[in-house]
Amino acid sequence: MRRLLIWSALAALIGLILAGVGYWAYWNFYSRFQPVTISRDQAQIQQLLDEASWVSGGGGGEPLYIIAYRDSASAQRYEREEVAKLRAAGVEARVILFARADREGLPQSTAAERATIAELWLTRDWSLYQRWTATPASAWTAAGIPAADGNLARSAVVEASRQFETRLGALLKDAGVQITYPLILWRDREGFLKACGCADSRAWVFIRDDLNAPDRVGQSAPVDALPAPEATPGDGTPAAANPSALPYPALPAIPPAAGQTPNTAPNGTPAPASPPAPRAAPEAQKQDDTTFF
Repeated sequence: MRRLLIWSALAALIGLILAGVGYWAYWNFYSRFQPVTISRDQAQIQQLLDEASWVSGGGGGEPLYIIAYRDSASAQRYEREEVAKLRAAGVEARVILFARADREGLPQSTAAERATIAELWLTRDWSLYQRWTATPASAWTAAGIPAADGNLARSAVVEASRQFETRLGALLKDAGVQITYPLILWRDREGFLKACGCADSRAWVFIRDDLNAPDRVGQSAPVDALPAPEATPGDGTPAAANPSALPYPALPAIPPAAGQTPNTAPNGTPAPASPPAPRAAPEAQKQDDTTFF
């Protein structure tokens, strides 16, 4: 009895360990990358998105918002690999950039970055955004763009981008979203607002599934069936099933011999005439045994 209790306790312990490992694997490899459906403060979050100055390459359709800062490598990769797939599904990607606030007295952004952020928020110039992101951050000088530092109006715009990020992050944290960049917000096919801290690329597939976007741009749909054979003009019967459509000359029917009735098939159509019986070979002419000299 004691041995049975020991084995039962050991089996229960092993079962608990396996269940714990299974739950951890489900959370670590799948669940934690799923987007969060916003169930509170949806109106405030949507108002922030509507009032922010986003830039877009067009495309129309349902909007998807990408919130990031300039030096975010994961945000740049997301735009490079995913935006074309979303556009193929009729989704318009709208990018909202902000200048990171100073941390412990150290600036997290450059003067050129702050000047460009202010210009983008004021003009929404998509071509400027393309030139900026195509240039390494260390080589970008914001030539021809008014400086934001020392300009009260443009400095206020830079500060507005920071306040937008702070307020949005607080609302999303309350909704259970882990804040990593890029932050992606969109509405699914049912109209529910969803959000994702999408620094890890394993979360991107959930967005594509939600918006019915392809995994690769330009991939062709699978061929379900081969095309039907061409029909013969007039009767609509495929050539493979209609012997008259084959490229053979039409031969005249053989008339029945005198005294014979034509054979007919069960459906009433004339059956092919039977070949004539072979004639008997003529008897060899008898030769006379008499020899003439």
